Amino acid sequence: MAKITYIEHNGTEHVVDVPNGLTVMEGARDNGIPGIEADCGGACACSTCHVYVHPDWVSKLPAVDPMEEDMLEFAFQPDTERSRLTCQLKVTDALDGLVVQMPEKQI
Repeated sequence: MAKITYIEHNGTEHVVDVPNGLTVMEGARDNGIPGIEADCGGACACSTCHVYVHPDWVSKLPAVDPMEEDMLEFAFQPDTERSRLTCQLKVTDALDGLVVQMPEKQI
């Protein structure tokens, strides 16, 4: 299980325990955290689970694969260094302490 901090665009923080095997997107969805819409349900077919990863975590995450990179082009104000789709981040103990911030809106 990993403790993940989700920060809404307005600064409201939600710290939740997310079981291993779920995605960061599923952790937000299952805990009713606003700001991650996940319209495609986690199929990496949209960009509505886009977040900005805290700078301390960027190098600790698995690399962005080509499909995620393509979908990030449709995200609202993507950041080439920090943007990720939460449906592509599988929760493991290694993600304990992860901090992500939601953009102003999802497209």
